[in-house]
Amino acid sequence: MRFRHPDGSLVHLAYCTNVHPAETLDAVVAQLRDHCEPIRRRLGRDRLGIGLWLAKDAALALENDPCALASLRAELDRRGLEVVTLNGFPYEGFGSEQVKYRVYQPDWADPERLRHTTALARILAGLLPDDIVEGSISTLPLAWRSVATPARTETALTALRALGDRLDALAELTGRSLRIGLEPEPGCVVETTADALIPLTDIGHPRIGICVDTCHLATSFEDPGTALDALAQAGVPIVKSQLSAALHAEQPHRPDVREALTAFDEPRFLHQTRTLTATGRQGTDDLREALQPGALPDSTPWRTHVHVPLHAAPAAPLTSTLPVLATALTRLVGGPRPLTRHLEVETYTWQALPAELRPRTRTQLTDGIAAELSLARDLLTDLGLKELP
Repeated sequence: MRFRHPDGSLVHLAYCTNVHPAETLDAVVAQLRDHCEPIRRRLGRDRLGIGLWLAKDAALALENDPCALASLRAELDRRGLEVVTLNGFPYEGFGSEQVKYRVYQPDWADPERLRHTTALARILAGLLPDDIVEGSISTLPLAWRSVATPARTETALTALRALGDRLDALAELTGRSLRIGLEPEPGCVVETTADALIPLTDIGHPRIGICVDTCHLATSFEDPGTALDALAQAGVPIVKSQLSAALHAEQPHRPDVREALTAFDEPRFLHQTRTLTATGRQGTDDLREALQPGALPDSTPWRTHVHVPLHAAPAAPLTSTLPVLATALTRLVGGPRPLTRHLEVETYTWQALPAELRPRTRTQLTDGIAAELSLARDLLTDLGLKELP
């Protein structure tokens, strides 16, 4: 979906396809037919943006076969879909029954991460619409903290510098300008936007910036205005923003609140949980740990890394951090110039929600994602952006 900002520039809105478990190229093509095109039709739009997730095997198939890449591009066109951004964070197995810590491998100290991301950049250059010259890719924030050492972190930064040089060369070759955004996430080396300032300043390459995920921003209790202002003052480009909402528990000491939270404790994904006290931010790697007696202070609100549907807040006594998203979006695109032009709805946890909230049919999932995109569209038009055909 395309929008015209009051300054005349284009702002793109997509939804991320990592919600669909597609590991191979054939599966990616099938999801365009089974999910993406029906969502476009449900919205009544001639064109729908998708933030494509390409797992290792799918990316290899496209990287090694120009005909396959051309065929995928033709398939996108035929189904009224367009791609200006890729989700390069998960490498493989994101639809597995248990993902947890595996999603952070390979990290940026592993040469395979550089190879894979370079392949994604070349693929995206071939998928961009004819009238678009800018693309974006989100990626993991260096590494999970427990495996990081000073030497590995320096190796990771060196790899990102090399990637910047490769993107420069790709731009000269194709005329397509691609940028990479580190996506701060609780528990990682770069947990917050503030944590990103030093490494990104150290890298110092205009093609290497940040992806602001509003669920992660909220989970870490970052103030959107403060965070985005600091990025702007440091000259860190906001490559893209993922529009997502976290789980919020205002009174975690209450038994009914803990019972409600327990329903979101599931085995597939990590659900990092944080609270902000007078002594600073405290947290656990997973919700199950947080729910253990005494694991976290419970006199202040908790926020949990669960991407809850934007249009449907959890039932009381829980709620979502949608207000944080709205505030961040106002800063991102509500000013005289957009701070980013790539926005991506990224609720990948539909099938990991409590049983009563999960879509039971493909149609229910289509309706849910379409409702999320409709909410995001309304937020954008309320900020003065004009939806384009």
